[in-house]
Amino acid sequence: MVDTALLAEAELFRGFSPEALRAVAELAERRQLRRNDVLFSQDDEAHELFVVEKGRLAISNRSVDGRESVVALMERGDLFGEMGLFDRRGRSAGARALEASSVVAIPYDPLRQVLEDDPTLLWGIVELLARRLRSTDEALADAVFLDVTGRTAKRLLELAGGEDEFQLPVTQEELAGMVGASRERVNKAIASFIRLGWLDQRERRYRITDREQLTRRAR
Repeated sequence: MVDTALLAEAELFRGFSPEALRAVAELAERRQLRRNDVLFSQDDEAHELFVVEKGRLAISNRSVDGRESVVALMERGDLFGEMGLFDRRGRSAGARALEASSVVAIPYDPLRQVLEDDPTLLWGIVELLARRLRSTDEALADAVFLDVTGRTAKRLLELAGGEDEFQLPVTQEELAGMVGASRERVNKAIASFIRLGWLDQRERRYRITDREQLTRRAR
């Protein structure tokens, strides 16, 4: 059976009682993924949601000409694929493993029954969807008010977290997809940060040398 402590990390399940968590864990199935394995594609039929057990996955959209826009990175404890639980429509985006990963798949139908048996559990879903909406609002604001250089600075700070030294967990092409620009323009922005003395780079390893200036550029 899947570890209930993992499920409790996911925002949707934080209000669940130990009994409800065990009921969900009994429904779950573990899936192993290699780097670049596609878990599902945009517009696929949706029958289950997922919680990341280990590794990292990209949630992305593709344009008609094949360009990829990475809209989110999912790591341990993150939940995704929940929209079809409510609207019974196809996947709004695709999910692909960025490295060897393990996810827990939870089918919709039995989970709906758990929620119908205790509707107060739906508050966790409301909080999750509200957070998703806030993230969408922020991404739209970034697209309107930040140029490519500003968006690149913001994504690098997000990937670094609170650390000054970090390894880029995505390729430069995937970073460009997160920024929403070409790889060439993102590389040009990074080169400008290095030239200004805000950032050091050694292949995929980075060191933030002036967080204050990089943060200002991200606003």
